[in-house]
Amino acid sequence: MTRQSTTGPLAIGMLRTRTRLAALTAVLCASAALAGCSSGDDTTATGSTAPTLTASAAPVSTAPADPEAEAKATALTIYRGFWREMQALYADRNGTTKDLAQYAASETLSKAESDAQRAHAQGRIYLGEVTFSGAMVTKTELDNPTPRVTLSSCLDVSRWQPVDAKTREPVTLPGDRITKYQVVTTLEKWPQGWRVVRDKPQGKKC
Repeated sequence: MTRQSTTGPLAIGMLRTRTRLAALTAVLCASAALAGCSSGDDTTATGSTAPTLTASAAPVSTAPADPEAEAKATALTIYRGFWREMQALYADRNGTTKDLAQYAASETLSKAESDAQRAHAQGRIYLGEVTFSGAMVTKTELDNPTPRVTLSSCLDVSRWQPVDAKTREPVTLPGDRITKYQVVTTLEKWPQGWRVVRDKPQGKKC
């Protein structure tokens, strides 16, 4: 059997085919640039080699909370809530201390109940608002069996007025009464949370 010449038509055709494939591969690689094109039998998936940018997460603080700073902030929040509920109680003849009990306890809660009941029995309600300023924590006793915080503030009741519950006419008050005075407040941390347990006017103007 005669061996086929390597210079015959078949060989020439195969050479032309290989030449065209090589040229086509060169064109594709040039257009792909950095796409990772290969002219061999490499089966690795091609794709962009540019690095992917990801947003770095903000660092999470692992510093422990300051118990004293937290207690001070909570005490001020509770005291604001205490006076908000006091205003609601005195403004409603049918009001209860259910909501006030979330902010006050012990001596302060019982006094608020009795004073509000006395005013309502006299046909009076209190309208307006109580404000306080210059509030500062003067003492913390967080190591006590019952943790305690003491506040000092200037209480302003000049816009909190007793009026007749029916006519809403203002009740006449002594002209020399003090409407802005220093108050020392004690809060304790009970099982239910922080509560105002004493709120003592100091008899001094501020």
